[in-house]
Amino acid sequence: MALDIKLGVSTWLWTSPFQTETISLFPKIKQMGYDAVEIPIEDPTLIDGKVVKQALDDNGLHPIVCGAFGPSRDLTHEDPSYHQTSLDYIQQCLDFSVQVGAAFVAGPMYSSVGKARLVSPEQKKIEWDRAVSNLYKVCLMAEKSGQLIALEALNRFETDLINTTEELMRLIGDINHPAARVLLDGFHMNIEEPDIEKAILQAGDKLLHVQVSENYRGTPGTGQTRWQDYKRGLEKVNYQGTITIESFTPEIKELAGAVCIWKRLASSQDAFASDGFRFLNEWARS
Repeated sequence: MALDIKLGVSTWLWTSPFQTETISLFPKIKQMGYDAVEIPIEDPTLIDGKVVKQALDDNGLHPIVCGAFGPSRDLTHEDPSYHQTSLDYIQQCLDFSVQVGAAFVAGPMYSSVGKARLVSPEQKKIEWDRAVSNLYKVCLMAEKSGQLIALEALNRFETDLINTTEELMRLIGDINHPAARVLLDGFHMNIEEPDIEKAILQAGDKLLHVQVSENYRGTPGTGQTRWQDYKRGLEKVNYQGTITIESFTPEIKELAGAVCIWKRLASSQDAFASDGFRFLNEWARS
Protein backbone atom coordinates (compact mmCIF):
# COMPACT_ATOMS: atom_id res chain seq x y z
CA MET A 1 0.00 0.00 0.00
CA ALA A 2 1.36 3.42 -0.94
CA LEU A 3 2.04 5.96 1.79
CA ASP A 4 0.19 9.27 1.50
CA ILE A 5 3.12 11.48 2.45
CA LYS A 6 5.22 14.44 1.39
CA LEU A 7 8.98 14.09 0.92
CA GLY A 8 11.39 16.73 2.17
CA VAL A 9 15.08 17.37 2.77
CA SER A 10 16.94 19.40 5.39
CA THR A 11 19.18 22.25 4.28
CA TRP A 12 21.72 20.84 6.75
CA LEU A 13 22.58 18.38 3.97
CA TRP A 14 24.35 21.27 2.23
CA THR A 15 25.10 24.05 4.68
CA SER A 16 24.97 25.54 8.18
CA PRO A 17 23.71 27.79 9.62
CA PHE A 18 20.53 28.48 7.67
CA GLN A 19 20.37 32.16 6.77
CA THR A 20 18.30 34.20 4.38
CA GLU A 21 20.69 33.50 1.49
CA THR A 22 20.17 29.75 1.94
CA ILE A 23 16.94 30.12 -0.05
CA SER A 24 19.20 29.75 -3.09
CA LEU A 25 18.89 25.99 -2.46
CA PHE A 26 15.11 26.01 -2.85
CA PRO A 27 14.90 25.83 -6.69
CA LYS A 28 17.27 22.86 -6.73
CA ILE A 29 15.34 21.09 -3.98
CA LYS A 30 12.09 21.57 -5.89
CA GLN A 31 13.64 20.45 -9.18
CA MET A 32 14.77 17.20 -7.53
CA GLY A 33 11.11 16.47 -6.80
CA TYR A 34 10.79 17.35 -3.12
CA ASP A 35 7.55 18.72 -1.69
CA ALA A 36 9.08 20.19 1.48
CA VAL A 37 12.22 21.73 2.89
CA GLU A 38 13.31 21.38 6.49
CA ILE A 39 14.68 24.62 7.90
CA PRO A 40 16.96 24.26 10.94
CA ILE A 41 17.13 27.48 12.95
CA GLU A 42 20.49 27.88 14.63
CA ASP A 43 20.56 31.67 14.82
CA PRO A 44 17.18 33.36 14.24
CA THR A 45 18.84 36.75 13.71
CA LEU A 46 20.34 35.49 10.43
CA ILE A 47 16.95 34.82 8.85
CA ASP A 48 14.46 37.19 7.26
CA GLY A 49 11.21 35.26 7.55
CA LYS A 50 9.38 37.40 5.01
CA VAL A 51 11.99 36.69 2.34
CA VAL A 52 12.01 32.97 3.18
CA LYS A 53 8.22 32.81 2.97
CA GLN A 54 8.26 34.38 -0.49
CA ALA A 55 10.92 31.93 -1.66
CA LEU A 56 8.88 28.99 -0.34
CA ASP A 57 5.83 30.23 -2.22
CA ASP A 58 7.82 30.90 -5.39
CA ASN A 59 9.15 27.33 -5.39
CA GLY A 60 6.03 25.55 -4.14
CA LEU A 61 7.77 24.12 -1.08
CA HIS A 62 6.18 23.31 2.26
CA PRO A 63 8.27 24.38 5.30
CA ILE A 64 9.24 22.23 8.28
CA VAL A 65 10.90 24.15 11.14
CA CYS A 66 13.42 22.51 13.45
CA GLY A 67 15.27 23.90 16.44
CA ALA A 68 18.97 23.46 17.25
CA PHE A 69 19.73 22.92 20.92
CA GLY A 70 23.34 23.62 21.79
CA PRO A 71 24.86 23.96 25.28
CA SER A 72 23.21 27.30 26.08
CA ARG A 73 19.72 25.94 25.30
CA ASP A 74 18.97 23.50 28.09
CA LEU A 75 15.60 23.23 29.81
CA THR A 76 17.06 20.77 32.34
CA HIS A 77 19.96 22.94 33.49
CA GLU A 78 20.32 23.71 37.21
CA ASP A 79 20.64 27.42 36.38
CA PRO A 80 17.18 28.87 35.55
CA SER A 81 18.77 31.46 33.27
CA TYR A 82 19.38 28.64 30.78
CA HIS A 83 15.67 27.86 30.87
CA GLN A 84 14.80 31.43 29.96
CA THR A 85 17.38 31.50 27.17
CA SER A 86 15.81 28.32 25.79
CA LEU A 87 12.25 29.60 26.09
CA ASP A 88 13.16 32.87 24.37
CA TYR A 89 14.80 30.94 21.53
CA ILE A 90 11.87 28.54 21.15
CA GLN A 91 9.50 31.52 20.99
CA GLN A 92 11.60 32.92 18.12
CA CYS A 93 11.30 29.55 16.36
CA LEU A 94 7.54 29.53 16.88
CA ASP A 95 7.27 33.09 15.53
CA PHE A 96 9.26 32.09 12.44
CA SER A 97 7.13 28.98 11.96
CA VAL A 98 3.99 31.11 11.98
CA GLN A 99 5.54 33.61 9.57
CA VAL A 100 6.50 31.02 6.94
CA GLY A 101 3.29 29.01 7.23
CA ALA A 102 4.58 25.92 9.04
CA ALA A 103 2.50 24.09 11.63
CA PHE A 104 5.01 23.11 14.28
CA VAL A 105 8.54 23.39 15.64
CA ALA A 106 10.48 20.13 16.01
CA GLY A 107 13.57 18.95 17.83
CA PRO A 108 15.04 17.55 21.06
CA MET A 109 14.13 20.69 22.97
CA TYR A 110 14.02 19.06 26.41
CA SER A 111 17.81 19.36 26.89
CA SER A 112 21.00 20.36 25.14
CA VAL A 113 22.35 17.96 22.53
CA GLY A 114 25.52 16.26 23.75
CA LYS A 115 24.49 16.22 27.41
CA ALA A 116 25.13 12.52 27.84
CA ARG A 117 26.29 11.42 31.30
CA LEU A 118 25.81 8.63 33.79
CA VAL A 119 23.73 10.27 36.51
CA SER A 120 21.99 8.93 39.59
CA PRO A 121 18.26 8.10 39.46
CA GLU A 122 17.69 11.02 41.81
CA GLN A 123 19.46 13.48 39.49
CA LYS A 124 17.67 12.10 36.45
CA LYS A 125 14.33 12.59 38.21
CA ILE A 126 15.24 16.22 38.96
CA GLU A 127 16.14 16.87 35.30
CA TRP A 128 13.09 14.96 34.05
CA ASP A 129 10.83 17.12 36.19
CA ARG A 130 12.51 20.27 34.90
CA ALA A 131 11.96 19.11 31.34
CA VAL A 132 8.29 18.37 32.03
CA SER A 133 7.69 21.72 33.73
CA ASN A 134 9.47 23.77 31.09
CA LEU A 135 8.01 21.88 28.14
CA TYR A 136 4.54 22.51 29.52
CA LYS A 137 5.41 26.22 29.29
CA VAL A 138 6.58 25.62 25.71
CA CYS A 139 3.25 23.95 24.92
CA LEU A 140 1.39 26.98 26.24
CA MET A 141 3.57 29.19 24.03
CA ALA A 142 2.88 26.95 21.03
CA GLU A 143 -0.85 26.91 21.74
CA LYS A 144 -0.91 30.70 21.89
CA SER A 145 0.90 30.81 18.53
CA GLY A 146 -1.45 28.27 16.94
CA GLN A 147 1.41 25.79 16.69
CA LEU A 148 2.42 22.33 17.90
CA ILE A 149 5.80 20.98 19.04
CA ALA A 150 7.36 17.71 17.86
CA LEU A 151 9.73 16.24 20.44
CA GLU A 152 12.57 13.99 19.29
CA ALA A 153 14.36 11.12 21.02
CA LEU A 154 18.12 11.03 20.44
CA ASN A 155 20.59 8.17 20.67
CA ARG A 156 22.56 7.52 23.85
CA PHE A 157 25.66 9.32 22.56
CA GLU A 158 23.73 12.59 22.22
CA THR A 159 21.52 12.62 25.31
CA ASP A 160 20.98 10.64 28.49
CA LEU A 161 17.37 11.78 28.97
CA ILE A 162 15.21 10.50 26.07
CA ASN A 163 16.57 7.68 23.88
CA THR A 164 13.50 5.67 22.87
CA THR A 165 9.94 6.23 21.72
CA GLU A 166 8.73 4.61 24.92
CA GLU A 167 10.61 7.19 27.01
CA LEU A 168 9.40 9.98 24.75
CA MET A 169 5.78 8.92 25.14
CA ARG A 170 6.21 8.83 28.92
CA LEU A 171 7.58 12.38 28.80
CA ILE A 172 4.65 13.53 26.66
CA GLY A 173 2.25 11.85 29.06
CA ASP A 174 3.81 13.73 31.97
CA ILE A 175 3.66 17.04 30.08
CA ASN A 176 -0.04 16.34 29.51
CA HIS A 177 -0.74 19.02 26.92
CA PRO A 178 -2.25 18.40 23.45
CA ALA A 179 0.43 20.51 21.74
CA ALA A 180 3.15 17.98 22.64
CA ARG A 181 3.68 15.56 19.73
CA VAL A 182 6.38 13.26 18.34
CA LEU A 183 9.22 13.48 15.83
CA LEU A 184 10.79 10.10 15.00
CA ASP A 185 14.30 10.11 13.53
CA GLY A 186 15.28 6.87 11.81
CA PHE A 187 19.00 7.32 12.48
CA HIS A 188 18.49 7.41 16.24
CA MET A 189 15.87 4.66 16.07
CA ASN A 190 18.30 2.35 14.26
CA ILE A 191 20.62 2.65 17.25
CA GLU A 192 18.11 2.51 20.11
CA GLU A 193 14.97 0.66 19.04
CA PRO A 194 14.90 -3.17 19.01
CA ASP A 195 11.65 -3.11 16.99
CA ILE A 196 11.13 -0.23 14.57
CA GLU A 197 7.53 -1.06 13.75
CA LYS A 198 6.60 -1.33 17.42
CA ALA A 199 8.25 2.02 18.16
CA ILE A 200 6.17 3.72 15.46
CA LEU A 201 3.02 2.12 16.87
CA GLN A 202 3.96 3.46 20.32
CA ALA A 203 3.96 6.98 18.87
CA GLY A 204 0.59 6.33 17.26
CA ASP A 205 -1.53 9.37 16.50
CA LYS A 206 0.99 11.62 18.28
CA LEU A 207 3.42 11.16 15.38
CA LEU A 208 3.79 14.53 13.68
CA HIS A 209 7.04 14.29 11.71
CA VAL A 210 9.59 11.72 10.50
CA GLN A 211 13.27 12.18 9.62
CA VAL A 212 15.33 9.53 7.85
CA SER A 213 18.78 8.66 6.63
CA GLU A 214 20.62 5.37 6.42
CA ASN A 215 21.93 3.63 9.54
CA TYR A 216 25.32 5.29 8.90
CA ARG A 217 23.72 8.72 8.16
CA GLY A 218 24.12 8.11 4.45
CA THR A 219 21.76 8.08 1.47
CA PRO A 220 18.49 6.21 2.08
CA GLY A 221 18.57 2.82 0.38
CA THR A 222 22.34 2.29 0.59
CA GLY A 223 22.68 0.76 4.05
CA GLN A 224 21.19 -1.70 6.52
CA THR A 225 17.96 0.08 7.46
CA ARG A 226 14.89 -2.20 7.54
CA TRP A 227 12.75 0.07 5.39
CA GLN A 228 9.78 -2.29 5.21
CA ASP A 229 9.52 -2.21 9.01
CA TYR A 230 9.23 1.58 8.83
CA LYS A 231 6.63 1.35 6.12
CA ARG A 232 4.48 -1.18 7.95
CA GLY A 233 4.52 0.96 11.08
CA LEU A 234 3.69 4.15 9.21
CA GLU A 235 0.84 2.41 7.36
CA LYS A 236 -0.62 1.11 10.62
CA VAL A 237 -0.70 4.56 12.24
CA ASN A 238 -1.99 6.11 8.99
CA TYR A 239 0.88 8.59 8.89
CA GLN A 240 0.20 11.33 6.33
CA GLY A 241 2.85 13.89 7.21
CA THR A 242 6.28 14.62 5.75
CA ILE A 243 9.32 12.36 5.68
CA THR A 244 12.50 14.37 5.37
CA ILE A 245 16.09 13.36 4.81
CA GLU A 246 18.28 14.72 7.59
CA SER A 247 22.02 14.37 7.23
CA PHE A 248 24.99 16.69 7.12
CA THR A 249 27.97 17.81 5.07
CA PRO A 250 31.57 17.33 6.21
CA GLU A 251 32.39 20.66 4.55
CA ILE A 252 30.86 22.64 7.44
CA LYS A 253 33.45 21.78 10.08
CA GLU A 254 31.60 22.97 13.19
CA LEU A 255 28.44 21.07 12.32
CA ALA A 256 30.37 18.00 11.11
CA GLY A 257 32.28 17.90 14.39
CA ALA A 258 29.08 18.16 16.41
CA VAL A 259 27.51 15.16 14.65
CA CYS A 260 30.79 13.22 14.19
CA ILE A 261 30.81 13.07 10.40
CA TRP A 262 34.45 12.86 9.40
CA LYS A 263 34.14 11.88 5.73
CA ARG A 264 31.87 12.20 2.72
CA LEU A 265 28.83 9.95 2.83
CA ALA A 266 28.03 10.32 -0.90
CA SER A 267 29.83 11.40 -4.05
CA SER A 268 28.26 14.83 -3.58
CA GLN A 269 25.55 16.37 -1.45
CA ASP A 270 23.40 16.86 -4.55
CA ALA A 271 23.76 13.15 -5.36
CA PHE A 272 22.82 12.34 -1.75
CA ALA A 273 19.62 14.36 -2.10
CA SER A 274 18.63 13.23 -5.59
CA ASP A 275 19.40 9.54 -5.04
CA GLY A 276 17.69 9.67 -1.65
CA PHE A 277 14.58 11.17 -3.20
CA ARG A 278 14.40 8.48 -5.87
CA PHE A 279 14.69 5.71 -3.31
CA LEU A 280 12.14 7.18 -0.90
CA ASN A 281 9.69 8.00 -3.67
CA GLU A 282 9.78 4.40 -4.91
CA TRP A 283 9.67 3.00 -1.35
CA ALA A 284 6.64 5.11 -0.45
CA ARG A 285 4.74 4.14 -3.60
CA SER A 286 5.56 0.42 -3.66
